[in-house]
Amino acid sequence: MAGSKRAMMISVIMQRIMNVFLLGLAAILTLFLGRETYHLALVLFVNNDESSSYLLIEGIVIYFLYFEFIALIVKYFSSGYHFPLRYFIYIGITAIIRLIIVDHKSPYDTLVYACAILVLVVTLFLANSERLRRE
Repeated sequence: MAGSKRAMMISVIMQRIMNVFLLGLAAILTLFLGRETYHLALVLFVNNDESSSYLLIEGIVIYFLYFEFIALIVKYFSSGYHFPLRYFIYIGITAIIRLIIVDHKSPYDTLVYACAILVLVVTLFLANSERLRRE
């Protein structure tokens, strides 16, 4: 009995420590999201060269990555300290899309990235099925 009480106390303390650091990470990501918003505004309104559209698209995808990580942290707290699998899949798909935009010189690599996206989409479909859904 005393051992299980001690284990429960350690679990609660570790959960609180993790929550504090996760809130710190959310604050840092929010700052980076604000900085990315500023850079997107500069690219959109100040830069008028050919590379600005490429920078704008890459910036938007990075913006969504920050946004998805912040949404993941929000969902963690609102769902009772649980990270839903599908949010990680969304982040993976967005990260691979960014990789395709940034590194699209090799057609073979682009095909492999597209296949990876297809695998993630199938995984997302399976994760959203009624048998695996926890929410």
